[in-house]
Amino acid sequence: MLNLGILISGRGSNMESILKAIKKKKIPINPAIVISNKPDARGLKIAEKLGVKIEVIESKGFKGSREEYDKKIISVLTKHGVTPKKGLVCLAGFMRIISPEFVKKYKNRIINIHPALLPAFPGLNSQKQALEYGAKVSGCSVHFVDAGMDTGPVIIQAVVKVDEKDTEETLSKRILKKEHMIYPEAVNLFARKKIKISGRRTIIS
Repeated sequence: MLNLGILISGRGSNMESILKAIKKKKIPINPAIVISNKPDARGLKIAEKLGVKIEVIESKGFKGSREEYDKKIISVLTKHGVTPKKGLVCLAGFMRIISPEFVKKYKNRIINIHPALLPAFPGLNSQKQALEYGAKVSGCSVHFVDAGMDTGPVIIQAVVKVDEKDTEETLSKRILKKEHMIYPEAVNLFARKKIKISGRRTIIS
């Protein structure tokens, strides 16, 4: 069975949706460790309540380079069995850009969720970008992480209609509900070896 490591920075609602699905035996994966770069992240308490080990690797005030910080992350992941051969890393609101070295070491083993229909509106404030652009639909995407900004192959997406009266907050809430549905589904597909990558495309079997 694969070992799962989840990286968070805040409330960890996507982390929670994944861990609850695992607890209900919907995903055949071992939740090995939750790592936060912030000691006060609300998601840490949620992970503990769900019986998952936690560690904090504080990024604020870290003196070294991004690569040196990521080496600490990799060290903790490895300690808990989340290796490039037997692991999966999920970014769940992890507010750091991971280094190319980290991506290379865990090639096609790191996935992320983004609150937009990629390749539209990458980066920060995606819901605001969608509203300002006048998009009629938005949504969310689970994708593999590569060296770019939200540019890795897309695994699964969900569409959310944009209402004329939507604010950034109301649209974000509706998208988040979809996120909580598709992220566990993507982890499940990965754990069951249902995903193959062909160039930029993912093929789901």
